Amino acid sequence: MNLDDLSIYPRYDQQDMLWHIQHVADQLWQGWELGMGHDLPTSNPPQQIVIVGVGGSAIGADLVLHYAAPQLSIPLILVRDYELPAWASGPSVFVVGSSHSGNTEEVLYALELSHRRKCSLIGISTGGKLADLARRLNFPHWRYEYQGQPRAAVGYSFSLLLALLYRLKVIPNPSAELQSAVQAISALQPKLSPQVPTVQNLAKRMAGQLIGRWVSIYGAGFLAPVARRWKTQINELAKAWAQFEEIPEANHNTLTGTQNPEALMPQIVALFLRSRFLHPRHQQRLEMTQREFMIQGLGTDFIDAEGETPLAHLWTCLLIGDYIAYYLAIAYGVDPTPIDILENFKRDLAKIPFSSTRSTTRPQDR
Repeated sequence: MNLDDLSIYPRYDQQDMLWHIQHVADQLWQGWELGMGHDLPTSNPPQQIVIVGVGGSAIGADLVLHYAAPQLSIPLILVRDYELPAWASGPSVFVVGSSHSGNTEEVLYALELSHRRKCSLIGISTGGKLADLARRLNFPHWRYEYQGQPRAAVGYSFSLLLALLYRLKVIPNPSAELQSAVQAISALQPKLSPQVPTVQNLAKRMAGQLIGRWVSIYGAGFLAPVARRWKTQINELAKAWAQFEEIPEANHNTLTGTQNPEALMPQIVALFLRSRFLHPRHQQRLEMTQREFMIQGLGTDFIDAEGETPLAHLWTCLLIGDYIAYYLAIAYGVDPTPIDILENFKRDLAKIPFSSTRSTTRPQDR
C-alpha cells in the first residue's frame, strides 16, 4: 500500500477518522472551557476521588491520573470495573462516572452503588442512560456534544476531568500547560498529515515498519498511559494485535521473556516512548531495556515526544501514536472507524440478564 497516494484515504477511511485525529487540539481546549462552567456537587470537599470508566472513556482518566499524580493533594484512583473499594463511602468520596455514550454498564452500576453508599457523584457523557440517572438521583451531569467513537473524543474526556480536579482544588491551575499542549499539537499536526511524503513523515514510516509485526509499546511515568493508548489505537484502528508494558515493572519480568518462542522473536518490534521530562532513572531504564532487546534480536525504536512542557510531551506523543495507528489501518486496507467485533460482543452481552448480586457483596451494598 502506497501511503503517499492520497486517493486511498477516502476509499478506506469512509467515516473520516482522520478528521477526529486532526481536531484533538480543539477538543482539549473546548473540554477545558466546558469543564470550567459546569456545576459541582454542593457537598463536602473531597477527601478521595474515584473515577470509573472503561475503554475509550477511561483513557482520558488514565492520562489525567498519571499527569496530575505529582501534584494531587488527595488520593485518586481509576476503576475499570463494576465494583468499588470498600473505603469508597460517604459524601467526602467523589465518584466520577465517565462514559462517552452514557450507556456503559460498568459505569452505571458503579454510580448506583456509589449513590447507595452516599458518595458525592458527577457524571460525564454525551447523554444516554447516565444523563437519565443523573436526573433521577439528582447529581451533576457534565454533558459534552461529540459525534464519534469514544476513542476519538479523548481530548474531551481528558480536559473535562482536568478542569474538574482544578475546580475541586486538588491540583494547581494547569491552564498554562494545557495551552502549551494545544500549541505543540498544532505545530506537530502538519508534519504528520497524509500530504507529507513518507520520507519526511515519521508516522507513515513507522506504520510501514509495523506491518506484519507483533507490536509492544513501552512507557514510563506520565507516558505509561500513552503506551496503553498506542496499544488500544492499533487494536481498534488497524484491527491488529499490540500490547503495552510499563517501565520499571517490565524490567522485573519482561526482560526474561525474550528467548522463547524463538521463531517469534524476529517478528516483534518494541517501541519506547521517550521524554526529557521523565524521571532520569526512567530514561536510563528505557535506554537500557532497548539495548537488551536489541541484543536479543528484537526490532526496536525510540519515539521522542515534542513540546516545552510535560503535558505537551504527553499529548504530542499520543498524537504520533494515533497517526501511526491510522496509517497502519490504511496500510492493512481496513476502515479505522468500525469496531464490529466489539459491537457484536456488546450486543451478545446485553442479551444476558444482568445480576448485581454475588456472595462477596457487602450486605449494605445490596
